[in-house]
Amino acid sequence: MNEPRYAWVVVWAAFASLAVIFGIAYSFAAFFESFAAEFTAQRADVSLVFGLSGLIYFVLGVGGGILADRYGPRLVCSAGMLCIAGGLFATSLAHSMAMVYLSYGVGIGVGIALVYSPSIACVQPWFTRRRGLAAGIASAGIGAGTLAVPLVAASAIAWLEWRGALRGLALGVLIVGLSAALLLRRVPSAGGTAAGTLPGASLREALRSGSFWWLYLVVVAGGPSMFIPFAHVSAAARDLGIDEARSVGLVGLIGIGSLVGRFSIGALADRMGRSVTLVLMQASMGASYFLWHAAGGYATFALFALWFGLSYGGIVSLLPALCMDLFGGRAVSSIVGALYTGAALGNLLGPTLAGAVFDHTRGYGAVIWACIALSALATLASVRLIRPRQVSY
Repeated sequence: MNEPRYAWVVVWAAFASLAVIFGIAYSFAAFFESFAAEFTAQRADVSLVFGLSGLIYFVLGVGGGILADRYGPRLVCSAGMLCIAGGLFATSLAHSMAMVYLSYGVGIGVGIALVYSPSIACVQPWFTRRRGLAAGIASAGIGAGTLAVPLVAASAIAWLEWRGALRGLALGVLIVGLSAALLLRRVPSAGGTAAGTLPGASLREALRSGSFWWLYLVVVAGGPSMFIPFAHVSAAARDLGIDEARSVGLVGLIGIGSLVGRFSIGALADRMGRSVTLVLMQASMGASYFLWHAAGGYATFALFALWFGLSYGGIVSLLPALCMDLFGGRAVSSIVGALYTGAALGNLLGPTLAGAVFDHTRGYGAVIWACIALSALATLASVRLIRPRQVSY
């Protein structure tokens, strides 16, 4: 069965939306040193901004999903883009870390919560035969944003200083992000009625399923390993004397690996099975940390960033498609949002505790071994999802 033409418009609109929001989220690496110098802050204090933003958008993502299931993704995602632009502009006016926590951490966090789950989840119901590929392309926006926006932010900081760079990013969100959000649509049901009549489990039914909670454990255990590099790999490279441009560029290399992972792993999963592919990607992510542990120069850091990005991109592209496989399209935005709450603590505590460990030990060794152990736990949990029972509805 061929998908309708507008399905691919939704895919690319979701791609652009995700590129904008996660490009902004991960451009934090470019502003890390500026915040630390401007406000005389420790790494743990600055890392808390990134962690707080992630905590908020993962916890509130379920609310964004519920709103999208009720009002549609276009309205909810547009509101989110406005929140992100406002948060960036307010951060450019900050004169204390407390204001950065509020404007960047809270403001941008709320905005991403309103965009992330609704945009990625609205793709799945449009597809049947090529769902993995479509999910991979849409989620590749995260990789594209991770690659491009931190480099743009770093160049803008050098040209306009950090406050001007934030205002430039806010304008970009209003132009690119809002345009993409306006193209998002819910799929009509087979009878042409609202998408809420699509077959599938309700959020309450999904939460009663053992499959949901195994998937939730995968996200909880894997969360710290997924987010620590975005906040700390650039700083770790600077500690070894690697210049600023190449250090920040490591986040861009994660984006390149992520792009490859989302396009290739999504298509591969359509053939191998998404559950089996998730096991392989979780194991791969844990293994990539051995390269960080061995890193003594830029080349090893670059290989780590690419390998980590490939694994990370594959995992993120698989999760929404797995939710659709297991629970159907009736409440997929809400279910994806509920699943992503599992990443909230990892996003908050992972980078923040990694910064605290560094402040006390002056190194990342203990952090790396903890990430390897947590990735192993996530891999074991994902094994339980191979051939799970689909929720009856």
